[in-house]
Amino acid sequence: MNALNTILPVILYMCGIILLIVLIVLGIKLIKTVGKIDKVVDDVQEKVAEFDGAISVLSKAANGVAGISNSIVTAVSSVVNKLIALKS
Repeated sequence: MNALNTILPVILYMCGIILLIVLIVLGIKLIKTVGKIDKVVDDVQEKVAEFDGAISVLSKAANGVAGISNSIVTAVSSVVNKLIALKS
């Protein structure tokens, strides 16, 4: 029984030290991984900003084309309405 009282705390202390070392190593690896993820997120944000500018230009062009096509449709429909009104 005396042997267990002396050996068991030593075993528990050794397990605690090993666990502490493992946690420190995992913490260091986690910090490095978070740094790499931060770089990737910054890169993705830059790419999205570039695409945002391109999409803005395309949106303005599409709105311009839509406005022109609306005015053409309005003109054609008014001419057709005038022709129908003359025949009536």
